[in-house]
Amino acid sequence: MNQDDRVNLGKAAPELYRAVVALDAQVTQRAKAAGLADGFVHLLRLRASQLNHCAFCVRMHSRDALATGETSDRLSVLPAWRETQYFTDKERAALELTEAVTLVAHDQIPETIYAEAAEVLSSEEIAAVEWLAIQMNLWNRIAVASRYPVGP
Repeated sequence: MNQDDRVNLGKAAPELYRAVVALDAQVTQRAKAAGLADGFVHLLRLRASQLNHCAFCVRMHSRDALATGETSDRLSVLPAWRETQYFTDKERAALELTEAVTLVAHDQIPETIYAEAAEVLSSEEIAAVEWLAIQMNLWNRIAVASRYPVGP
């Protein structure tokens, strides 16, 4: 079976795809209301996509992050963000929380990660970050299951 034989979930169930798009718009609005910068929102989406090996979303959110003012340096070091000084304490907590939600099957979002996030993020920011991670994981699964093409 090749990539062309995969069912495109968006085309197979357009009403469900539209519901995911609508949810995404709400999640994005929640992130904006919580004060998360547009570029950083794309970095959070990108980080989840990197962990999920979703090439389609990695490419898209890399481009979107740059288009919304993120620097190529922050984009480049994202996989190794812990070893850099490019991110604020709040951003580091958001990245850690995004990774924990994305990798929920590994550690069930450890209390230590949540407690550290709660030290620097408001409840509104935590909710926004978690919803972003949940939504991005949904998109990653749609794209990966459908084998969205990624080419030059």
